[in-house]
Amino acid sequence: MKNLFESNRFLRSFLMMVIIILTPSWVYGQKLKPSQSGYAPVNGIKMYYEVYGEGKPVVLLHGAFMTIDMNWGPLIPELSKTRKVIAVEMQGHGHTAFSDRKLTHTTLASDVEGVLDYLKIDNADVVGYSFGGAVAYQFAVQSPKRLKNLVIISATYKSNGWLPEVKNAFKAMKPDLFTDSPMHTAYNAVAPDKTKWTPFLEQMIASAAVPFDLGDSNISKISAPVLIIAGDNDGLDKMELIRTYQLLGGGVSADLLGSMPKSQLAILPGQGHVTLMMQTAAISAYLNNFLK
Repeated sequence: MKNLFESNRFLRSFLMMVIIILTPSWVYGQKLKPSQSGYAPVNGIKMYYEVYGEGKPVVLLHGAFMTIDMNWGPLIPELSKTRKVIAVEMQGHGHTAFSDRKLTHTTLASDVEGVLDYLKIDNADVVGYSFGGAVAYQFAVQSPKRLKNLVIISATYKSNGWLPEVKNAFKAMKPDLFTDSPMHTAYNAVAPDKTKWTPFLEQMIASAAVPFDLGDSNISKISAPVLIIAGDNDGLDKMELIRTYQLLGGGVSADLLGSMPKSQLAILPGQGHVTLMMQTAAISAYLNNFLK
């Protein structure tokens, strides 16, 4: 009973932080209009996308239960000053309709590749936050030729990359915890069928309850440079995060080796899983410097 109480308290606190911090920018009338938007037919679904700016392409993959605007609204105006930003909404999220299709990292990563095909883009940088970060890792593993640089924000490639209390919170999730949450509001604003909210939640919750591990050997084979951004208290197991960085070639003495590793690790102090995404200036600076 105590673990369940603690997990529910964690989830409710998480949702309250989202209300305060990630209120969609359309509430304030500040949403940047995309130069292009539409639906890409991929793997039996129609996946919604938005395009902003010009330049080298960068794909943005949102967190669980979120929309493009909710996750990336403050960051898109900065990135699109110098880049072609392609933001998508994955299966069941936002404008992309709910589907009974089985929800797996492999399928979702394949959807991302399908969008690139549809937009006739050979390769791109990929940035993923939380749930989207796990999909981004999968994309790097299964579609290495389509990836130039990878940015992972507060995410892991395996269930054990989260602290035990976070894993317990995933197991304790129930649809009614999300009732009238900012995620629910954002969903209702754009979803093609608002009656699918509960089935969508049930599908996502069931998926989160299934342990996953993309494999250390697969991560170590990622040839693209990787930037990992995390908050010091974002729920990730930092020992596992360090191991991940080492698999990617980091955690060495550059002074002795004479060169810096191609991958980078940034841990922002005083930040949790949600507050991390509030640090627009810092994240934008890390992205711009790394993607150059």
